[in-house]
Amino acid sequence: MGKTYERIDGRLRTFIEEQPMFFTATAPLAGDGTVNLSPKGMRGSFVVLDELRVAYLDFAGSNAETIAHLRENGRITLMWCAFQGPPNIVRVHGRGEPVFRDDPRFEELLGHFPGIDPTPHGLRAVIVVRAERVRDSCGYAVPYMSYDEDRDLHARRFAREDDASLSAYFARKEYIAQSMDGLPALPLPLPPSAPAPPATA
Repeated sequence: MGKTYERIDGRLRTFIEEQPMFFTATAPLAGDGTVNLSPKGMRGSFVVLDELRVAYLDFAGSNAETIAHLRENGRITLMWCAFQGPPNIVRVHGRGEPVFRDDPRFEELLGHFPGIDPTPHGLRAVIVVRAERVRDSCGYAVPYMSYDEDRDLHARRFAREDDASLSAYFARKEYIAQSMDGLPALPLPLPPSAPAPPATA
């Protein structure tokens, strides 16, 4: 039986932090709009900020549906499921926000991801999600699958891009500046990274 939790801590936090991938689901407000579901991998690109907030790094890709939907209405669901070990599914339903590279909060948020160098991946934003409902369920029908390693193709592809060429790449893509439904998505040209906050004594 599924259970609802008030916060992300204890075994729930341990479970989601151990998973090598998760899924995000968003949708526009329009009843005929395009629902988006995305897999997210890359070890170290997801963190639990506190008992009610999580964050993940949003890297270069061929569309920006999640960003567009979050800018319009903020609704998002994240899901983790166990492909190894005891069966389990955890969903975090909440409100998300893309924090872009020129946002004063950007550098501070990056400090929560010490295990990954975002530079080679064409980092576009940090997605911050505040949980409104946290639930788990059995996951009995989820198959066993083994995790071998992360692919290195993404880093290899985007490591050769600088800010200017990355902006040019995004400009050539049909669904980066706007979603498939015409919603504003990634601001272009790509904002420069904000300067690091001054050190405190």
